[in-house]
Amino acid sequence: MLTRAQKEEQVANLKERFARASSIYLADFRGLDVESVNQLRRRIRREGQGDFEYCVTKNSLLRRAAADSGVAQVAAHFEGPTAIALSYGDPVGLARILSDFARDHEVFQLKGGVVEGRALLPREIAELATLPSLEALRGRLVGLLQAPATRLTRLLLAPGEQLARLLDAHSRQTEAPG
Repeated sequence: MLTRAQKEEQVANLKERFARASSIYLADFRGLDVESVNQLRRRIRREGQGDFEYCVTKNSLLRRAAADSGVAQVAAHFEGPTAIALSYGDPVGLARILSDFARDHEVFQLKGGVVEGRALLPREIAELATLPSLEALRGRLVGLLQAPATRLTRLLLAPGEQLARLLDAHSRQTEAPG
């Protein structure tokens, strides 16, 4: 049994984590065996590299922490066994991990979530999981930004290359016996 001071400390800790998180996902883990949960935790730790977190906390403490933070819209999901997954960086990576795990373990059900202050339904989390990661999107953006410069360089070099080919062909033609 937790003392009042311990509960207040946990609520304050949850508020701070909710404030830092870019996304929060809620799941019902009822029916999962301990080894499956441990596999999920290991994958979250490994792939998140410190940006992802997974924990189970009492619903009453979650309600108190959510009431005073920007995630109050998901407080309705704090029923039954509730696991919380937090992302402090890329929301897509954590959504992908949870969606993959839910697909492999039917008893693991996503309840909902919040991404950048917007509440998500379970199907929206699954859609989010199909998007490319933040790093992949950044790579595409850099490619798109570089493409015009590359095209311009090719366009500016083309006349010189054509002139060089023309002169080379002309010199071969004049050198050739015939």
